[in-house]
Amino acid sequence: MTNQEKFKLTVTRRFERSPETVFDAWLDPVSASKWLFATPNGEMLRAEIDPSVGGEFCIVEKREDEVMEHLGEYLEIDRPRRLAFMFTVNMSDDVSHITVDISPVEGGSELTLTHAMEPQWAHFADRTSKGWEMILDNLAATLA
Repeated sequence: MTNQEKFKLTVTRRFERSPETVFDAWLDPVSASKWLFATPNGEMLRAEIDPSVGGEFCIVEKREDEVMEHLGEYLEIDRPRRLAFMFTVNMSDDVSHITVDISPVEGGSELTLTHAMEPQWAHFADRTSKGWEMILDNLAATLA
């Protein structure tokens, strides 16, 4: 990590489900294997989650000829309001910080995801936002 300030991007999505239901989907390996880091043509190989502060997750998907390993460590778990974790892909030295805030709204909940990354990755902001939007769309479909 650098001494520079992190670059942050935010994605917001409403769900027609309770905050508890949306929150729990992040920590359930069976649910997460259907939507978290899942791509339309990928094959989910493994989803392991230790849902405790200091616990880790490992979600592995095969995408054509590439295996993508998504790894993280939970920093904060405050059901159903907030989930925070460190995140990396394929054991990279580039570690991001993800915060998921969930608020009750009429008819369900609103999720705000903040992704803080090293400044040199700021040029990937649009691609990263689109990736999170796809993931949250997958979550909505899984919860429907």
